[in-house]
Amino acid sequence: MKSPLLSLPGAVPAEGRDEGVAAHYGDLFREQRALADGGGLVDLSHRGVVTVTGDDRLAWLHLLLTQHVSDLAPNRATESLILSANGHIEHALYLVDDGTTMWMHVEPGTQDDLIAYLESMKFFYRVEVADSTADFAVVHLPAGSIAEVPDGVAVRETAHGRDLFLPRADLEAYAAGHGPAVGILAYEALRVETHRPRLGFETDHRTIPHELGWIGSAVHLQKGCYRGQETVARVHNLGKPPRRLVFLHLDGSEVHLPGHGTPVRLAADGEEGRQLGFVTTSARHHELGPIALALVKRNVAVDAELIVGDTAAAQETIVEP
Repeated sequence: MKSPLLSLPGAVPAEGRDEGVAAHYGDLFREQRALADGGGLVDLSHRGVVTVTGDDRLAWLHLLLTQHVSDLAPNRATESLILSANGHIEHALYLVDDGTTMWMHVEPGTQDDLIAYLESMKFFYRVEVADSTADFAVVHLPAGSIAEVPDGVAVRETAHGRDLFLPRADLEAYAAGHGPAVGILAYEALRVETHRPRLGFETDHRTIPHELGWIGSAVHLQKGCYRGQETVARVHNLGKPPRRLVFLHLDGSEVHLPGHGTPVRLAADGEEGRQLGFVTTSARHHELGPIALALVKRNVAVDAELIVGDTAAAQETIVEP
């Protein structure tokens, strides 16, 4: 679904998973600084929007999600996962309930599979699941923004800002009145800076929540049974995850950023050394320079000097080994 904001001056379309919105509007670092200072808005209208209504929606979702939502207060933002039977991450949901409807936004293109799973689990519960992507667009306002939120719009307010579920027909007019528009690359750079994982970037087919630091923020350890809970409890109580998410400062002299999947190795072993992990997301930050998130083996020393491809990298711990 192509955003109307791609018609704004200077808009450069994003590629890959973020196709449909702007990568930037001509000045990546200016856009990052504006966002970091609480200005502008980010067009996330390519993301899927799913709504759940009905009297049983909170109790029903509580049985399916990793998060405790049975008594979720109206307008309180949370996030949750849906796991496989083996505890691997299948979906990441960003949620808010407005008192009558549970709103969630998800990765672009994943809403169909999510809805199919939710529909298969309805049984006798009084709930209705809908794909609302065609009618609502997600817009992000950064922390500190003074932009007004239209009456009746559902809002997820977190420490990083507010996600608005804006009627899609109002997107262009709202951006004109509350801009400047900021591209997805600036938003992603701040996401990497704040160590926030993203489904399909920091995850693969075998990722479990412990590896990414999603225990607590998206996984509640004292709630009832849900699919994959046995793995979550076993790793939390008896073991350690096989991999851990790290933050990398990359050598700023390199022209090209390492792509997703670029091998991570010990610097002492060189480019032919054993692969210890891989880059999940890289970005150019307006203050920190080139940075990245990476998944590495749990036993990699926290002070080990690394290389990403042929680029030197210093690591910061996100998930403890």
